[in-house]
Parts: sequence; structure tokens; C-alpha cells
Amino acid sequence: MTTAGDIMHRGAQWIPAHETLDRAAQLMRELNVGALPISDEDERLCGILTDRDIVVGCVAMGHDPAKVTAGEMAQGTPRWIDADADLGDVLQEMQGHQIRRLPVIADKRLVGMISEADLARHLSEDQIAAWTGSVYARSPARH
Repeated sequence: MTTAGDIMHRGAQWIPAHETLDRAAQLMRELNVGALPISDEDERLCGILTDRDIVVGCVAMGHDPAKVTAGEMAQGTPRWIDADADLGDVLQEMQGHQIRRLPVIADKRLVGMISEADLARHLSEDQIAAWTGSVYARSPARH
């Protein structure tokens, strides 16, 4: 059985909800990622911040990324998967909620992220086609 922990990329890092978007952008550049899970003061997942969120939700709206926090950008119910979850559960979670990045949690701690690139390395062409069709079929998701 292939699990979420098997396909995730390790080294995912939180951005605390109180951090500003300019700091989030710097961290994304340092880590070479396009999304960061947002944590509350208890290191619980409270959202995901994407590079697109910073551009569209802050900069394009005329706001100063040095004054807007990651927590202010967190919207909706954050989605995540347990590291021991089966690959089918990963696909179902991502397809069902039309998300392209999924935090992986073990023992209530962030241990990794699953992205489209991770799926591409572990799925057959038919599985990738089905996943892509369901995730992009309706209105685009934020993540």
C-alpha cells in the first residue's frame, strides 16, 4: 500500500498566522515552493497560503504585503491528510475538494506536503489524467 507519507515531499514548513505576506514570499523563495501551510499559535493548521494568494489577494488589491498577515489570508476549512493514509484517500481528498497541494500530518505535526509534482511521480498516466480532469473540471481551486 502506498501512503501519503511515501509520496509527500518532506521539509514542509509552516508560516505562522501572525507573519506578514512579505515574509511569506521570502520564505517561499528560500524554500522554492509556491505554497505554505499557515499555523495558529498552537501549531495547528489554519489555512494554506499560495504565491497566487499574495499576488491576487494582496498586491493586486493595492494592499501592502508588509502589513497583511498570513492569517488574514486564510480562508475556509483547511484540508490535510494523515501520513498513513492510502494513496486512494489522498486522491479522493484532493479531487473532492479541488485542491492541488495537501499538507501531510503525523502525530499532529506537519511532516510534508503533497503537490501535483509528487502525484506525477507516483501515479500512472491514466490516474494523472483522471485526477487532473476532476481537479480542474469545475471552477479553479485556490490551492
